[in-house]
Amino acid sequence: MTQGINVVGVYVRDQDEALAFYVDKLGFRVHTDIRNGSYRWLTVQHPEQPSFQLGLFQPGPPVHDAATAQTLREVLAKGAMPPLVLMVDDCRATYERLNTLGVEFTQAPMARYGTVDAGFRDPSGNGWKVIEAVAGKSGAKVAQ
Repeated sequence: MTQGINVVGVYVRDQDEALAFYVDKLGFRVHTDIRNGSYRWLTVQHPEQPSFQLGLFQPGPPVHDAATAQTLREVLAKGAMPPLVLMVDDCRATYERLNTLGVEFTQAPMARYGTVDAGFRDPSGNGWKVIEAVAGKSGAKVAQ
């Protein structure tokens, strides 16, 4: 039997806004977009990592009560959620391309720890690190 992580979710304040950001700016593609009443299951995937989905979920019912959803929205707005990581071939080139597309960077590319990394936020405040792949290591990369 094969097992593994299939979907990891991030909370977003607006699913349509998040979808536009992840597809139009980061190069992800829609995997699943279905509704059940007011609940929307929305996932995207990176073209180089088709077995993995990133869920773009809004806090609220049926998963959270109103008070919990409000708390999650407040934490999200403060940028307090754990960062996500994208591996790229060239951090500086990715920075220039995404910056041109209007991505809000919180850290310009910086050489450290034997590689180059930069930081940005999605429209909901989720933090991302862009890390240049070290020779011999691989990971999901931003679509070029």
